[in-house]
Amino acid sequence: MTDCTTEPLLFASLKRQNIQADFRGGRLTSDGGALLLREADRSLGLIDAINACIVDPRNPFFIAHSQRTLLAQRIFGIAQGYEDLNDHQSLREDPLFQVLSGRGVRVDLPLASPPTLCRLENRVDRQALAQIAEVFLETFIRSQTTPPEELILDFDPTNDPVHGNQEMRFFHGYYDQYCFLPLYVFCSSQLLVAYLRPANIDGAKHSRAILKLLVKRFRQQWPTVRIIFRGDSGFCRWKLMRWCDRHEVGYIIGLARNAVLKRLACPWTEAAVAQFAQTNEKQRLFGELVYGAETWDRPRRVIVKAERWDEGPNTRFLVTNLAGPPQELYDEVYCQRGDAENRIKEQQLGLFADRTSCHDFVANQFRVLLSAAAYLLVDHLRRQALADTELAHAQVDTIRLKLLKIGARVVCSVRRVVIHLAESYPRKDLFSQILGRLRALPAGGPASG
Repeated sequence: MTDCTTEPLLFASLKRQNIQADFRGGRLTSDGGALLLREADRSLGLIDAINACIVDPRNPFFIAHSQRTLLAQRIFGIAQGYEDLNDHQSLREDPLFQVLSGRGVRVDLPLASPPTLCRLENRVDRQALAQIAEVFLETFIRSQTTPPEELILDFDPTNDPVHGNQEMRFFHGYYDQYCFLPLYVFCSSQLLVAYLRPANIDGAKHSRAILKLLVKRFRQQWPTVRIIFRGDSGFCRWKLMRWCDRHEVGYIIGLARNAVLKRLACPWTEAAVAQFAQTNEKQRLFGELVYGAETWDRPRRVIVKAERWDEGPNTRFLVTNLAGPPQELYDEVYCQRGDAENRIKEQQLGLFADRTSCHDFVANQFRVLLSAAAYLLVDHLRRQALADTELAHAQVDTIRLKLLKIGARVVCSVRRVVIHLAESYPRKDLFSQILGRLRALPAGGPASG
């Protein structure tokens, strides 16, 4: 590896011993645990499937790095916490990353440079993006070992701030910044859709079309599955609800407050205020009513949550076609959508889905999908191998810190590559247990937890 510092690094002494360091440790890596992600990909077949979606126009005679190697290098890099292409200037010589890429360890030939990876990002077209999106959906379908009885689909938009002159970036008044407005769809923790959109649109834009495609594919696979659409008030659009009603799709959607709703909810809000005045304790009352905005095609069932506490009243409304007691639908169904927001945070904070700094919009959408692919690997690891362990519900950055970032020494010979993991690593037994679970999964045909 390149010697960035030749002079010793001097630290404060320890009693009579001088402390110094250098960058001449040999073939070392700080990412030894990423071998688990390689096993996760062996089970999913994800990188191979993504590679099959992208046409490689390069002349094979002049290719030094296969397209699959480039994809593996970037996806594993994101999963390991390397957000910038520039990070690969050093990572290209990391022996562990050479193993992860599938190419093998070669001292004489580093992995791809940042410019080579950048060229890959900028030659992917919209057709390839659509096919990669289909790969994510098919990965989810294959993950179900038995036909599911019910699928709850969480639709949620978020803001992706931009700081340059990227194509399709616009100022968004609500977020008070120039940004993109990506849309994510999750089923529990599993990612189905990661769709980058410009910010000059309605937050529900294209959600009905995406829902139609998902429902069509799910019912093709599982004709009797019950499907529920779940979203905040930004998705409360009558055409979407009408489509759900006509196609036997359930929905439970936030409904923005207005003067009419407040008036209709008075029996519950006034009762909550009165009970709070008597007890000085938080009150939560639930009820239901029938409401239809002037723009809707017909009235629908609305659930009222009338809450009163020290900070004041907190009244919320939901519109739904689901049967069941109002409080049960609110607490046990709608409130669970908060988990999707945590998954989006994992995407943006832990896996850098907001690193959309390419000028070309299609290239930025590809970056979002690369981040999503890294998420699929980590989530597969979490669901399949971390169940009933201390990391069963850990987020991406915690899994990376405690399981993937392990110091290791790489020793290569003609017949084998040996990764000597740090002897002082505190989770050796857990690591072995996880590897055993991943190795037990069939290649290219995951099972679901």
